[in-house]
Amino acid sequence: MKTLTDISEEKQSLPNRLDYNQLITDNISNASNIGKIYMKPRIAVFIPAHNEEKSIRDCLGGLQDQDLPREIDLDVYVIADNCSDRTEEKAREAGKDFNLNLEVITTENNRQRKVGALNAGWKNIYGDNMDIYFKRLTSYQEIYKQSVKAILGMDADSRLAPNALAQMWEGLMSSRNIGGVMAKYTMRMPKKKSLISKDDVHYEELIVSGQYGGPVTRWWTHQQKQDMASWLLDLQYHGGSTYVLGGQATLFRPEALQDIVDENKLDGPWQNDSDVEDMLLTWQLQKSKWKTLISPNARCFVDAMRSYHTFRQQRNKWNSGTVELLTNNDIEVKSKHKGKLWRSQMKIMIDFTVRFLFVLLMAFAFATDQFHWSWIWITPIVLASVLNMILAAKTPMHRTIDVILAGLLISPEIYLWVKLMTFTEVWLGKLSAHKKDGWANQYKAESGKTSSKLIQGLLSGIIFIMIITFLCFHFRDYLTSPAVQSATQPYLMTGWIALTYLTIFSSLAMLYQIWTLRGRHNA
Repeated sequence: MKTLTDISEEKQSLPNRLDYNQLITDNISNASNIGKIYMKPRIAVFIPAHNEEKSIRDCLGGLQDQDLPREIDLDVYVIADNCSDRTEEKAREAGKDFNLNLEVITTENNRQRKVGALNAGWKNIYGDNMDIYFKRLTSYQEIYKQSVKAILGMDADSRLAPNALAQMWEGLMSSRNIGGVMAKYTMRMPKKKSLISKDDVHYEELIVSGQYGGPVTRWWTHQQKQDMASWLLDLQYHGGSTYVLGGQATLFRPEALQDIVDENKLDGPWQNDSDVEDMLLTWQLQKSKWKTLISPNARCFVDAMRSYHTFRQQRNKWNSGTVELLTNNDIEVKSKHKGKLWRSQMKIMIDFTVRFLFVLLMAFAFATDQFHWSWIWITPIVLASVLNMILAAKTPMHRTIDVILAGLLISPEIYLWVKLMTFTEVWLGKLSAHKKDGWANQYKAESGKTSSKLIQGLLSGIIFIMIITFLCFHFRDYLTSPAVQSATQPYLMTGWIALTYLTIFSSLAMLYQIWTLRGRHNA
């Protein structure tokens, strides 16, 4: 009786994997002998890749750096999804160079993008319930399926830090009821563009790839890093449970994913019912009583959105998917974090209302000569400055200039206004009869097929402000007359009172956030 260890030595002389599988099947055809077959436990990695020839090697290089848990093998599945570039070729080359046990799966007629690619990886191991021929798994496939103790889902443009996989594995195996553990994400900071010569033949390629960038690109990357750091710190303060196991790098327990398939009558764990498939999957895991956690130590480096346009499209997809999960009763899934998400939406709404009211009241007060300064207004400004400096200092690999700009409230305020515009667009879109394809819009933005209208919007805003300013000066005598002041004073007072209450609420929220940041958690 041969074991799989013996058979593996014969694999080198076999022409292809099918012959290897057949050899194993022949040796375990007797059911009484199956129990004597040994296959090492393994982690299967699913990497969906759509035209990722420039990033797939770096992603696979990160897997080479991992110190695997004892007696654990690693199998890597790159799912080349509707690729028109050399992703498949580059993946095979990298797998050979890094000595990875790698297989490339090519999707056929996949219209579900990342969801379909991930499910293709799942079906490759666990079989296709939708196959009209009802193919049964071979004896070898059954044993291989049982040997898979964890599934790592990760994006092709992300890279695990050394030892991250072992740290996620430790978290997953720490308790029987943990369904998934996510790494902590950090945006990769582009190197200074000045470090490469403009005469370099690869100059444009390096800039486009995001490896290098100018001051604005590097500043924009840090804002996204700080935003992610704030989110991670909040989750850790509240116990480490997360409402979304991000698709960039999460280690799943296979039986937890199988529960999702069985309970929802699916052909794979991931669903195309939402633009945030990772959040939907997380909620389904929680519904099935599985815990979903972030690792306190494992880190994964991901690419930031390098421009306002790509960032806005990405956030539109994330936010619209979140709002859809919160408001669509047809998606019968709940999360214990639902209240937290609603509070987050309310916080953004209050931030928007405070700024809108402040600008409106200030403009009207100056126009009618009824502006009165109050030193109490300094309080929320000081709190915001302190909070953002702490967040900037706790952001991994921060720079001194980032902390200074955060303290001056320049960077946080610009970034917040961008988020407020996205928030407004998402909720207006919710009221629209036409649903946008978030995945398609994000991909078009990243591939340069669409462009931003930021410049046109800024110019329109400047022209509008100039017109209003001109009208205020032109009709100043009328606007500052006692009759107008007397008529508008009650409305101004009501507005200032409302703004005061909202500001007090925001200040208390900032105090609470500053309090939570006192701990030793790191982002």
